[in-house]
Amino acid sequence: MTENVPVLPAKNGGRRRTGLVVGAVVAVVVLVGALVFALTRPGAEETAASEGQTVVRLGTTDVAQPHWEILKELAAAEGIDLEIVGFSEYTQPNPALTEDEIDLNAFQHILYLADHNNNTGDDLQPIGSTLIVPLPLYSEKHTDVSEFVKGEQVAIPNDSTNQARALFVLEEAGLITFTGDPAVPTPDDVDTEASTVVVRPVEASQTAGLIGDPDVAGVVVNNNFATDAGFDLDGYVFADDPNSPGAQPYINIIAARPADVDNPDYLKIVELYHDPKVLESVVESSGGTATIVEGYDAAKLQDVLKQTEKNLQAAS
Repeated sequence: MTENVPVLPAKNGGRRRTGLVVGAVVAVVVLVGALVFALTRPGAEETAASEGQTVVRLGTTDVAQPHWEILKELAAAEGIDLEIVGFSEYTQPNPALTEDEIDLNAFQHILYLADHNNNTGDDLQPIGSTLIVPLPLYSEKHTDVSEFVKGEQVAIPNDSTNQARALFVLEEAGLITFTGDPAVPTPDDVDTEASTVVVRPVEASQTAGLIGDPDVAGVVVNNNFATDAGFDLDGYVFADDPNSPGAQPYINIIAARPADVDNPDYLKIVELYHDPKVLESVVESSGGTATIVEGYDAAKLQDVLKQTEKNLQAAS
């Protein structure tokens, strides 16, 4: 945030020079006073410390969601001043965590984190699970997967973190077959002769808009884009089982730096996230589509991350 610095008026010939000098002195005094105040006034951490609280900064891309305020209140009761830091893009929270600008983040699933770690050399780690949302197949032409006919197109997201899952959805629905047993499938792994539908990869944000395309029989759409497009979130033809082993890489997580995986304050935040009041708000905000992930401690999540990183490396 840039501060408003006083600016002196431009000189007007030689008139009222004394006034300008006085104005300059006043401006300098104001600036010095402001600087002293900025340097001496207590920051959020000092204020919290004086009140016997620990400051924890958590970054997310959905800062407006009501469950964060509930979580903040619960944390305050435990002596933790939880600051929710908002980011506008998915590419921002992980670098911010690495650079100690925040202490935790909660915006990504395990596959996204695995891809980040592989590409950057970071070693960020999950310390708690949050939720998982099914990835549905929608259609205006069909109400059941058995109605799809040979050669019809199905649009899927083309980004690396969603494309593989979309292909697994179509395989689970019986609409495509793979040539082998890929851990992270791409369209090249689809056996076109043995499959019913033809896969059409597009930008994830464009999938919902193809629902009425005459050349497209179905679309696999992420929950946020389906919501934005006004889809009936319960009106899908098919969706994967969020509790299946194949869905593990898509568990959303709270992540920390590797040195902080045992930090008791951070683990307390994870515990409080699973308070019934928070979870009720999370599910309500998702339109009832979110499944809360229980039964995954930090060690188990870290094992899933390690295996997912290996799978991505092997696929590349």
